[in-house]
Amino acid sequence: MEIAEIVSHYVDKTQNLIIVEFRLFDDEIDVVREDFIEYSFFEEFGFEQDNFDNNLLENYEEDEWGDDDFDYINDEDTLISFLNEYYVVYPKKLPKPQIK
Repeated sequence: MEIAEIVSHYVDKTQNLIIVEFRLFDDEIDVVREDFIEYSFFEEFGFEQDNFDNNLLENYEEDEWGDDDFDYINDEDTLISFLNEYYVVYPKKLPKPQIK
């Protein structure tokens, strides 16, 4: 079980969640797994909040919709590393595959 690719991801600051869609290496191309993970797990696993926030602000561009409550993670490698560690520790939390 290893994350092959991140399909989509963002941080919901109001609910303190990382929302992520991804595929495992064993998943078919039309399969996606979606999970909602508390941001505090990201910090507990040793991923520095300061580094994470700097990655969020890197390449940040103001959009026409103004400031919303979502941030996108620019460093997908860090996110993949976190998810791989998270699902090793909590294998029962691995989402079931969904056909999209």
